Amino acid sequence: MEPESEITVESVKQKSVRGVVVLTGRTFLLQIIALVAQLFLFAYLGQYEFGVFAIVSSVVSFLTYFSDIGLAAALIQKKEQPNETDLRTTFAVQQGIILILLSILFMFSGKITAHYSLSKDGLWLIYALGTSLFLSSLKSIPSVLLERKLEFVKLVFPQIVETVVYNVTLVFLAMNGFGITSFTVAVVLRSLIGLIMIYWIQPWRIGLSFSLKSLKELFKFGIPYQINTLLATFKDDGMTLVLGGILGPAGVGILSFAQKIARYPLTFFMDTVTKVTFPAFSRLQDKGKDLERSVTRSIFFICLLVFPSLVGIIVLMPWIVELVPKYSKWSVALIPLTFVSINFAFAAGTTQLTNLLNAIGKIKITFYLMIMWTVLTWAFVPYLAIKFGVNGASIGYSLVGLSSIVAIYLAKKYVNFSIFDSMVKPLIASLIMFLCLIFIKRYLAVNFYSIGILTLAGVITYTVSIVTMIGVSLIEDAKKSFNTIFNRS
Repeated sequence: MEPESEITVESVKQKSVRGVVVLTGRTFLLQIIALVAQLFLFAYLGQYEFGVFAIVSSVVSFLTYFSDIGLAAALIQKKEQPNETDLRTTFAVQQGIILILLSILFMFSGKITAHYSLSKDGLWLIYALGTSLFLSSLKSIPSVLLERKLEFVKLVFPQIVETVVYNVTLVFLAMNGFGITSFTVAVVLRSLIGLIMIYWIQPWRIGLSFSLKSLKELFKFGIPYQINTLLATFKDDGMTLVLGGILGPAGVGILSFAQKIARYPLTFFMDTVTKVTFPAFSRLQDKGKDLERSVTRSIFFICLLVFPSLVGIIVLMPWIVELVPKYSKWSVALIPLTFVSINFAFAAGTTQLTNLLNAIGKIKITFYLMIMWTVLTWAFVPYLAIKFGVNGASIGYSLVGLSSIVAIYLAKKYVNFSIFDSMVKPLIASLIMFLCLIFIKRYLAVNFYSIGILTLAGVITYTVSIVTMIGVSLIEDAKKSFNTIFNRS
């Protein structure tokens, strides 16, 4: 591994910018592949199949967050370079926990299928996702080594191969009538390919060790971090399981459709940035001014792209559902889509802040925030789902999103980033875009040409609005980022 002393502030900046751009490019490529595949799946699979996959995935995801008790994140956040004992101790503990979790999953798989009225195909999907969990755990140490060195470029290739294999397999089987089995085969193939690729790119000799001293040091950050992650899982995947009992697989399928569509902008833009900035912020945690600028610009980058994307989705999806005959079954998801988009808009601004708090060691603050969001989710979503069905559940999620203002207030106490520059300016430009599109939409016929006109009008309106507020500095920043990417000196 590269010595920590050689990773200077300038190196962190350059590698972070390069990582964000490369990961963004990767995300565009992967999400285009995934989006095309998803369009086919929406046509060839129904609400029940999507609901079953969402429910079973939530069961396995719930177990996943017990798998390493935060040790991988602790290795990334650690200021000093981890030694081989740290790595092998982490790996040994992870594998022991994984085997226990898989035993529990397979032991109760019959009861899970009975409770949610799943078919035998649903049972096999549980086994497949459990196998995928084990294979994914074997990739953790090579991934940690690459992330600590901010070598995100090397992480791109296996993810591209995984995504291509998964989506091609999934669509091919779905189009040939395999239903839920399509997911079963695809997730196992994806995990096998990913495991082979990551060890080829970042070799690491698998070994087991146990050091109580190493564990104690890693637990100081790892345990609180994993508790936060567990709360997030309990809040999200746990809620999906509860909604499965309230709304049934079809209802969860409708809500899952809305969440998948609304989450695309976050997947394209936010996930890429947070992947890079957690280790980057960790390296900058003692550099106050550099950290402030990095936080402001990273949040601005996310909001700059996510806010107008969500506006475009809300405005265009009703026409897309109307124009594509096989999508008519998803018209019931349009109202939930609007409310879920509100929740994701708040997530675009605040997820980076919890990422920041974790990176600078303020893990307890994140813990209190996760408790707040978990309590609010479990207070609003089930109650409104019982009262108003799928629409009520989506309204509950939007209400929880409003509480993100608390996260903004708390994060600003530790890092004095600019709220106006990072969030408010993109929000104003997006609202202007929304009003213009609604006005233009009234005078257009419902066809694909009109969708193209609205898309172009939205891009022009938003670009003019944001450049008017930001000025030429936006173009200058883009030039600097471009130069940083290709400056290898």
